[in-house]
Amino acid sequence: MPRSSFRPVATAVVALAVAVLAVSAATPSVGAATRPADRTVTLLTHDSFAVSDDVLAAFTAKTGITVEVLRAGDAGQALNQAILTKDRPVADAIYGVDRAFLGRAVGDDLLTRYRPAALTTVPAAYTAGTRGLLTPIDVADVCINVDEAWFAEHHRRAPTTLAALTRPANRDLLVVEDPSTSSPGLAFLLTTVAAFGDQGWQRYWKDLRANGVKVVDGWEQAYYEEFSGGGQGGERPLVVSYASSPAAAVVYADPPIDSSPIGTMTRTCFRDVEYAGVLRNAEHPREAERLVDFMLSEPFQADLPLQMFVYPVREGTPLPEVFTENADVPTDPYSLPAGEIERNRDDWIREWTGIVLR
Repeated sequence: MPRSSFRPVATAVVALAVAVLAVSAATPSVGAATRPADRTVTLLTHDSFAVSDDVLAAFTAKTGITVEVLRAGDAGQALNQAILTKDRPVADAIYGVDRAFLGRAVGDDLLTRYRPAALTTVPAAYTAGTRGLLTPIDVADVCINVDEAWFAEHHRRAPTTLAALTRPANRDLLVVEDPSTSSPGLAFLLTTVAAFGDQGWQRYWKDLRANGVKVVDGWEQAYYEEFSGGGQGGERPLVVSYASSPAAAVVYADPPIDSSPIGTMTRTCFRDVEYAGVLRNAEHPREAERLVDFMLSEPFQADLPLQMFVYPVREGTPLPEVFTENADVPTDPYSLPAGEIERNRDDWIREWTGIVLR
């Protein structure tokens, strides 16, 4: 399960560099003379952005627009790169802004309003807090994953709730990511704030620390090196990851398997949404709008699950069988308003650091 195919991993606050990857589409065929002249649109995004070559080529063939992808590290780094260069943007559009940084993105005079026609196919809840500046593209739930084989082998019952993680029976079983350096780590911190409130989440983390929670920098280290279900000899059977992790475990299994050995604590999930938008002062704003349209189109939406292991926001989009058979969908995930996150995020991280790491 390569990290880049799974999800954006770390979310740092300072952008250091931008890596550029030009994604070339197919050469137009004879008979396409009536197509608009070739143009280029630049997309700023995180390192985990992925789309099938044939899907991207079809967009270019239809529109005459070639997509150049600038990968700028994790989601937070990409957003900061956009903010630092907003007067002379390095791209025309941005993808990968998530709920944790939605408030910052819409409040920084960074984006221009655009409403794709296909937004009517998206549940209204996903547009909350966007102010018409960002378009929801995909949904993912950050949850605690369970190595079910480990619990079976040890004749133990896996926990199902956040509260159970602080009990002595589950001591030294959980590994989490640092919220100051990791997107899922930050989402899990937000989970605890949503679950226990502004006066209770600190006590919860003190209890987790006393119960032996292990903290690492990022998802890849947590899942592959520390998680016993990650395939590299980890010893902890509980890890902060994604509700789609069970499906990914089947897709990347070698030798192949029919059902996932990974489960999900669906009562520990935080609903995350990723957005795309047109950057203010973009050199090619019309092309950027077409790119956002494309991201809500049926081909792109159907491509998302097996490219980035996220769910499409467009209602009625078919899911691959490996998702429907293995991925767990929480019925009542935690969430917080974008404005509340923006006002408190940095303070929450500082408090968390003082409680857990010092």
